[in-house]
Amino acid sequence: MKAEEAMHSSREQDRAQESARAARASSLDISDEAMGQLSAAVVALVTEYFGSIKELPVFPDTSAEKVSEALNAPLPLEGQPLEKLIADCRTMIDASRHNGHPRFFGYVASPSTPAGAYADLLASAINQNVTSWRSAPAATAIERQVIGWLGQCIGYGEEAQGLLTSGGSMANLNALLIAHRTKSVEDVSSRGLWNAGAPMTVYTSDQAHSSIAKAADILGLGRDHVRLIKTDADFRLDMRNMRERIEADAKAGLRPFCIVGNAGTVTTGAIDPLAEISAIAAERDLWFHVDGAYGAPGMLDQKKRPLFAGMERADSVSLDAHKWLYAPVDCGCLLLRDAARARAAFNAGEVNYIKVHEKTEDESFAFWDYGVELSRRFRALKVWMMLRYYGVTRVADAISDDNAMARYLAAQVNEAEDFELLAPVTLSICCFRYVPQGWRERFRVADEEERATLRNQLDDLNTRIMHTMQRGGRAYLSNATLNGSFALRACITNFRTTRADIRETLDTIRDAASVS
Repeated sequence: MKAEEAMHSSREQDRAQESARAARASSLDISDEAMGQLSAAVVALVTEYFGSIKELPVFPDTSAEKVSEALNAPLPLEGQPLEKLIADCRTMIDASRHNGHPRFFGYVASPSTPAGAYADLLASAINQNVTSWRSAPAATAIERQVIGWLGQCIGYGEEAQGLLTSGGSMANLNALLIAHRTKSVEDVSSRGLWNAGAPMTVYTSDQAHSSIAKAADILGLGRDHVRLIKTDADFRLDMRNMRERIEADAKAGLRPFCIVGNAGTVTTGAIDPLAEISAIAAERDLWFHVDGAYGAPGMLDQKKRPLFAGMERADSVSLDAHKWLYAPVDCGCLLLRDAARARAAFNAGEVNYIKVHEKTEDESFAFWDYGVELSRRFRALKVWMMLRYYGVTRVADAISDDNAMARYLAAQVNEAEDFELLAPVTLSICCFRYVPQGWRERFRVADEEERATLRNQLDDLNTRIMHTMQRGGRAYLSNATLNGSFALRACITNFRTTRADIRETLDTIRDAASVS
């Protein structure tokens, strides 16, 4: 027995030596020791970053010239020491804007969880091109499972189908393409859009994301055929106005085909009356798409769930896991109620080299039947790992706390004499402005011309405050225009934000106002 074991060990050693000799001189594999050093250095840097992010400035004290100078390097013809690379990565981190900072409220961009970040590393190591089951069996199975999970999270149903995308813009583009081809009388894929009969029109609110008009433009519909419907005092789509526009267009010989409802606008977080929209869509046989890129995950907050009534009846829903599910960029999603419509829309004939010859339905599955991308990274792994690591309940609690932080900010604004709330707080976005003490009285006694002057001055002041804050490093806000007024906009999608951060942000605004 010992002789056999010795012979087996000798054969293993011979094979290892032969493999080493057979390796190409140009191989990019590295030794186990070098792999260990590289892994340890990168993991240590990531761990250090996650541990120090609260103490970093939200935005670096730098300029475009300084960043370029610090990171500029000639094309490296030879490999460089690991220590030099890690040092340069630290320089890169120092020159970055940190959306994981607890007082980063600028855009709809949640911080990455550690579980999501490490899942991205694993996905890059496996390097699957998730085009179809044949190309990536496990990755395809995981993505289809994640789609079902996301459908359950927003009340769309565990049988939801669809695909992950780069973001909400790509999800909305795919949705409008499917909607257009589903509702077209002619075969647009073979005859072309310009031979498809009467111009087709899309309806959405004047608060809709720019990706809706952009998608219509890309599809050849033209931005002029996207009807931006006025909104009410709460920035929700005005149903009466939309019905009137649809009827007027139909009488004029146009062909209404799609309504896009908002499940949380990126400006104020407003949620359109989705149940009423779904009723009109059903009545007129229109495609009903919900843009929930930012807000749809807000449905995990049980207190907010009633606001989303009707979303479950949509033909399609877009959402971004990297906006409010704390996944690393990029990770958008398009959910579909009837996947057969998507397959019909994208069925333009298979190229021979990607033709699927598998026998079973699951093994014949291909994501190119549901969207415009062919090459696709393994986006699902970070959502899959994150939801399993934390559990949906814990993630839902984080979302609920984000909403609570926005309500707290609104309460602080309402209680202060030098701030004014400019929009209702529906989800986790709060829009307000700084108003110097005494200005309210000036507005009260001023005539119309003087009020216009004061409004312009107030807009200019808040613009300067925003710029000062963004470069100051203590907190980061963006802006919005609401009813003609410049607003400071705080979007809270950050599990690190506390009430103390809210109070410090307001103090930072006051400090910026004193020098603006």
